[in-house]
Parts: sequence; C-alpha cells; structure tokens
Amino acid sequence: MRTAVRETAAPALALFASASTLICCALPALLVTIGAGAAMAGLVSNVPGLIFLSAHKGWVFSIAALMMAGAWYARWHTRNAPCPADPAKAKACARLRAFGGATLWVASILLAVGAFFAFFAADLLL
Repeated sequence: MRTAVRETAAPALALFASASTLICCALPALLVTIGAGAAMAGLVSNVPGLIFLSAHKGWVFSIAALMMAGAWYARWHTRNAPCPADPAKAKACARLRAFGGATLWVASILLAVGAFFAFFAADLLL
C-alpha cells in the first residue's frame, strides 16, 4: 500500500507544483511577449494571488524543486519493489509505475520551462 501511495501521490504533487510555476511566471511572460497586455491585466484583476506568487517566485520554485526531488527520490526508492503475483494486479502495478514515471517526466519538463521563463527569458529579450 505504501508503494502505491509513493508511486501516485509523489508524481501528482510534483506535477501540481510544477504547473503552479507555469501559472505564476511563464503565463504572464508569454502573455506580455505576444502583446496580450490587456489579457494579462484581466488575469491579474481576477486572480490577485498571481501577483503574490510572481513576487515570490524564488520561494515558489524552491518549493516546487524540493517536491520534485522528493518525487524522484520516492520513485528511485521504489524502483525494485515487487508487484503482486496475481496477473491482473501485476498488470495494474506495471501500468501505475509507467503512468507515475510519465507524470514525473512531464512535471520535470514543466518545471524547467517555468524556470526558463521566470529567470532567463527576460535577459534574452534585452
């Protein structure tokens, strides 16, 4: 049971954290870059917490990176955990591991994209 929680909860939390970095930093940068300043103003007026997250992007990315590291550690720790002997449960176990791995890779890519836009993209435009 603990292995199943590690294989599902950790990647899901990492995906949530990395998606929040996109919302806080990459989405505003994208909207301003493509000239959608009015859409950005509407977004900020409807989601006032976005300004707080953008102002504290260092903390947002630090927490997301820690959650990502914890998810990768949980995945590494359970890499040799046995699946049940029952063929149906073994198939579900293998599917769960594949889904958790794919989710973790997607979360890592989202975190990298968010970090690029938050910390490096503005320097490239100047």
